[in-house]
Amino acid sequence: MTQHSFSRFKRPLLALALLAAGPLLSACSTSEATGRTFFNGGMSAEQEQQVGREQHGKILEEFGGAYDEDPALTSYISSIGNFLAKTSETPDQQFTFTVLDSPIVNAFALPGGYVYTTRGLLALANDEAEVAGVLAHEIGHVTAKHSAERYGSTVAASVLAAGLGILTGSGEVAQAASSAGALAVQGFSRDQEFEADLLGVRYLSRGQFDPNGMGDFLTQLQASSRLDAKIAGDPDRADQFNIMQTHPRTADRIDRAIKQAGTVTVKDPIVGRDVYLGKIDGILYGDSPAQGYVRGQRFSHPDLELTFTAPDGFRLINGKTQVAAVAQDDSVIIFDGAKGKVSGSLKNYMTGVWAKNISLNGVENITINGMDAATGQARVQGKSGPRDIRLVAIRFDADKVYRLTFISNPDRTTALSEDFRRTTYSFNRLSKAEAAKLKPYRLRIHTVRSGDTVHSLSRKMPFSDYPLERFLVLNGLNEQSPLTIGQKVKLVTE
Repeated sequence: MTQHSFSRFKRPLLALALLAAGPLLSACSTSEATGRTFFNGGMSAEQEQQVGREQHGKILEEFGGAYDEDPALTSYISSIGNFLAKTSETPDQQFTFTVLDSPIVNAFALPGGYVYTTRGLLALANDEAEVAGVLAHEIGHVTAKHSAERYGSTVAASVLAAGLGILTGSGEVAQAASSAGALAVQGFSRDQEFEADLLGVRYLSRGQFDPNGMGDFLTQLQASSRLDAKIAGDPDRADQFNIMQTHPRTADRIDRAIKQAGTVTVKDPIVGRDVYLGKIDGILYGDSPAQGYVRGQRFSHPDLELTFTAPDGFRLINGKTQVAAVAQDDSVIIFDGAKGKVSGSLKNYMTGVWAKNISLNGVENITINGMDAATGQARVQGKSGPRDIRLVAIRFDADKVYRLTFISNPDRTTALSEDFRRTTYSFNRLSKAEAAKLKPYRLRIHTVRSGDTVHSLSRKMPFSDYPLERFLVLNGLNEQSPLTIGQKVKLVTE
């Protein structure tokens, strides 16, 4: 990069840009929890509430809605959160705690006191102190006004971008700088995360909870992420399988937060293991009926009444709008539905709509289990080189077309052709009786009896892969952990 000096003609323009930003740059706020003053872009407390309300509906849509199957559980989580919030420096601030119907392990907060946990996180936690640690941390983000500070940083980045646009005369430079600035503040900084830990420890201690619950859950989370990465065949990328991407924390830093919080040691702190396990007994585990179920190599959807089977060696991943099956050789199968109603022939749909920018070869009509379908193939240039694709469109009924996309490296296409063909012809309708037999996984609390071991209990889990590892991580145990009669453990059951 070459360094340039600004000409004397551009200096007044820079001054004008800074003058225009003056009212924004003077908009600061002070957190009652930390005493720290920061630039917030002029966001008032009322505006924080408004932003939270506006985003709340979008969050519910993105994460499968609120988990309202068990009102007693959601009320219990809210009671813990509201109790901790009352111990903060702003006890009169209104908070809204929501359990999201998502199997992903996640927790986050929005401006205005909107705090979210997922049922996936509740299933992973082992006691009340661990969940309280998560909620206290998120409350800390709110009371420290980190969201408002992030908003201010976004405004500052936009002002800087506008100044760059004036100086260079380039709208593209301004747009690029604005985007970069926005991306830079999407997650909380490490300092903000540590600040939220400090505040969280403070609230836990004031509420008589064991502050070590925060670190205990982090240890649980890290073990879960390592197992998820192992199951995905990519053990070196464990951090991409949990919320540590947006909450960069370590157990050592939480220990440091406990020491620096300056709180009085809690005598006989609340842990609440048996109470908590009783509350989550029966909670949905993994995919919900509305999402369909992955069972080994098979995906089935009871509401849509359809099913298909992926080849051995492919891992099925259930998403919001599509299901993917991925293999370690970078081969991918994607299942989704066509947008809108597809009229006319499926061949015309494939060449004129779905793949209108691709030159398909061998386009032909086929029949799959009595359903009209069409298929075609092409070689395309991807970011990592050439890829072979095969597209299959299936008319499920008059108003719905489903699609299968098969992607492979050219040197693997021939070897995978029979597997891809079997997956294509495995797509079928489910009868209402077959759909009714499909049930979600649930978490059940088991009381250890004489003769129970981690090995015998893990065999009760409905998983063909890594049953022992799943049982151990779910319960925060290791293979040498002794089980005692009367001890309560979590099992996943059908």
